[in-house]
Amino acid sequence: MIYLDYAATTPADPRVVEKMLAYLGVGTCFANPASRSHMLGWQAEAAVEAARKTIAKSLHCDVRELVWTSGATESNNLAIKGALEYLRGKGDERRHIITSKTEHKAVLDVFEYLAGLGYQTTFIDPDEDGVISVERLAAAIQPDTALVSAMHVNNETGVVNPIMELAQFTKSHGALFHADCAQSAGKLRINLSELPADMISLCAHKIYGPKGVGALFVRRSTEFGVREQIHGGGHERGMRSGTLPVHQIVGFAEALQLCTEDMQAEQERVAGYRARFLQMLGGATYRINGNPEKTVPGIVNLSFPGVDGQMLLTALPNLGVSSGSACNSASMKPSHVLKAMGLGDEEALSSLRFSFGRFTTDDEVLDAASQLRNALSKLAQ
Repeated sequence: MIYLDYAATTPADPRVVEKMLAYLGVGTCFANPASRSHMLGWQAEAAVEAARKTIAKSLHCDVRELVWTSGATESNNLAIKGALEYLRGKGDERRHIITSKTEHKAVLDVFEYLAGLGYQTTFIDPDEDGVISVERLAAAIQPDTALVSAMHVNNETGVVNPIMELAQFTKSHGALFHADCAQSAGKLRINLSELPADMISLCAHKIYGPKGVGALFVRRSTEFGVREQIHGGGHERGMRSGTLPVHQIVGFAEALQLCTEDMQAEQERVAGYRARFLQMLGGATYRINGNPEKTVPGIVNLSFPGVDGQMLLTALPNLGVSSGSACNSASMKPSHVLKAMGLGDEEALSSLRFSFGRFTTDDEVLDAASQLRNALSKLAQ
């Protein structure tokens, strides 16, 4: 199997695994970090706080602004629901919220839920490149807009949204700004001393860390906070209860630090893989969804006119690729992201996402392109 689905999840880096093993089994620092009555508990707590410091350094934020979660889905839910509940509890009557049609389901489904609670929801259309522009946000914002949520990098196309401009515009209108940074962390620099976001969501498994752990950045402010969505114990300064998985947290911090240290070289490397892959497709007919000049280098989404995407996947049994978001991969429906970009059902259903990463090799890229060319040739017969 040649794995080209790094946008769905990444294998844990061996250096990350090695760090995690020191906090798992008998004879290691496996204790509950909330157990403050013995040495092992103190050591576990110290490891958690050291990891928080590492991540805060990478993001240029205060350690007190990071809340551990189980991943970006929980972080998105905690950010959006928690912030709106906090505002409502303070007597804020604003009931309008904005996101884009190209968001991950972990945001879109939250907005649908909130619509059922009486919030007025606006879903912004992207431009033909898949980008959410400030101009379209400006056309949607209202005096009673309480919150705007926009992803930094789209998980299906790799398109990068102008997150700085979106955040600045939102803040100039007095609304809260949340960014889903699950796909951008480790690929793009995130400097929270400059980016005026109130909240950002992160996870470890997209950056060669373990599944099941993430974080929510919540800017320290007298104007807002987040209400906990998981009750019981009052952990994480009352914002998220639950026993902390020390091994996963340590792995998360190690993964982000490795990505931060080698970011430029790694992105140049995966950009080369993408370029060679497209070059090796030769005379195959395809369309790139999303302007490649506006995407992160490791993701490319291709439509193959006249080809059924599911049949193409079946013809590629040795390639680990996907028809879109991992959360929607079992669905036969066309991608909501590609539909929002203006593709018709047939064209959207003919699309596959290829994503390259740290452990991709040149031989794999060439072999994958060859397999794809052969499959397309057979399906055309």
